[in-house]
Amino acid sequence: MNLWGIGNEGEKLPELIRDFEKENPDVHVKVTSIPWTSAHDKFQTAIAAGTGPDLAQLGSTWMADFANGLATVPKNLDMSDLAKGAVESGKVAKRQVGVPWYVETRVIYYRTDIAKKAGWDHAPGNWDELRAMAKDMQKQEGVKYGIWLVPTGQDSFLASLPFAFSQGAELTNADGSKWTIDTPEMKKAITYTSNFFKDKIANVNADVSPGADMAAFAAGTTPMKLDGPTSIGQIEQIGGPDMKSKFTTAPLPKGEKGNISFSGGCGMIVFKTSKNKEAAWKLIRWLSKPEVQAKWYKISTDLPASQKAWDDPVLKNDDKLAAFSTQLKSMKATPSVTTWQQVGSAGDKIIEQINRGAVSVDEGLSKLQSAADAAGMGK
Repeated sequence: MNLWGIGNEGEKLPELIRDFEKENPDVHVKVTSIPWTSAHDKFQTAIAAGTGPDLAQLGSTWMADFANGLATVPKNLDMSDLAKGAVESGKVAKRQVGVPWYVETRVIYYRTDIAKKAGWDHAPGNWDELRAMAKDMQKQEGVKYGIWLVPTGQDSFLASLPFAFSQGAELTNADGSKWTIDTPEMKKAITYTSNFFKDKIANVNADVSPGADMAAFAAGTTPMKLDGPTSIGQIEQIGGPDMKSKFTTAPLPKGEKGNISFSGGCGMIVFKTSKNKEAAWKLIRWLSKPEVQAKWYKISTDLPASQKAWDDPVLKNDDKLAAFSTQLKSMKATPSVTTWQQVGSAGDKIIEQINRGAVSVDEGLSKLQSAADAAGMGK
């Protein structure tokens, strides 16, 4: 049986798969690792030619792109233990094609040492507190900006969605037949985030190259940010031995409708052309087990989609992971439509224009709505 893994996960998967093969000696799994940079094209080519593997790791935002080539998840595959938002990300046109494997979301990171000097002994609980805390931290010696928000470039629109979702914004209407981006809820969210740049609490000209935000955080020049779980270890490595005790994480501060982050990560899928579907689903069921997901975290630091996996001492006793455990209960998937990448890319350009003050929030959202309408739902 053939399995495609992507990037870092593809390189580390064989270590985990050995345990499955020991439990199932009649099944041999060949893992092929594919770079993220070429994965989308490779999947597209394989589905068109009918030459795909039996199963594969697939990014949650790509599910709709390849849904026509994917098998439907069996109804007797129990996903009740898997994070609800992640399960939704594997559903395309009401058909479940992906099973959550690991999850990705955003929480608040902040420097506790700098926060203490600024008079803060707790995480910001709402949007007013987030802005106030950022401003207070910015006044401390050595601090240039109070918070690092994604100002420009790839995924800057995606980075704004936790604020939009927390304000009650919906990117599509109830039946998924129409984009609904230019709304009062979205306007409130983007006005709030863009004002951080307008008021110079966040740097609109910030270096957006990989790792630059973490370097600024570790240096203390920008002591607060939104980020995913892999940054914990990277920040500790950049900041040196004492950094571990100088920062913490917390769930997102609340907007009018709660604190809802976006659901990212990867799922496992089976190709329609697979000649080993039974074995492939058997492997996916095994990968969904809490104890297996906990072990995968220890190998990869990818967050488990399984809620029971969080009872493992390694996850449960890590105070910086506690925020992610809480946040995973409150997250939302981006629309599972083939035009999401197109709309997201248009959003990146327009969010940059808004953040730089080149267009107003009203004008920018109107332009984005027009771009989304032109792209359609792609179904």
